[in-house]
Amino acid sequence: MEIDIKDKTSFFKAQIQESLRTVLDPELDVNIIDLGLVYGIDVNEATKTITVTMTLSSQFCPMGDAILHSVENCLEHFHPSYIPKVELTWEPRWSYENLTEEGVKQLGRR
Repeated sequence: MEIDIKDKTSFFKAQIQESLRTVLDPELDVNIIDLGLVYGIDVNEATKTITVTMTLSSQFCPMGDAILHSVENCLEHFHPSYIPKVELTWEPRWSYENLTEEGVKQLGRR
């Protein structure tokens, strides 16, 4: 994530992104950031909400609910003064091109 000095929440969004690295896809044992499942992070200071827009590797992901709950739990743990919201989207569809370099390395070790 790039820091935008014009966005007052940019540094905080980067911190949120780093905290989300603790959320693993239990089947792949790779975090959701390096899998490229997180499409956006929005912080609303007025309502004290953090909204994470994300997808799953498949609409039929058997661990989907667990991953979404883990995201909420992560946000509550690391950023307790904010209300977590997770928005699940299927557009754009996830693909292996979403993986970060680190994600590719981690999957290659399996």
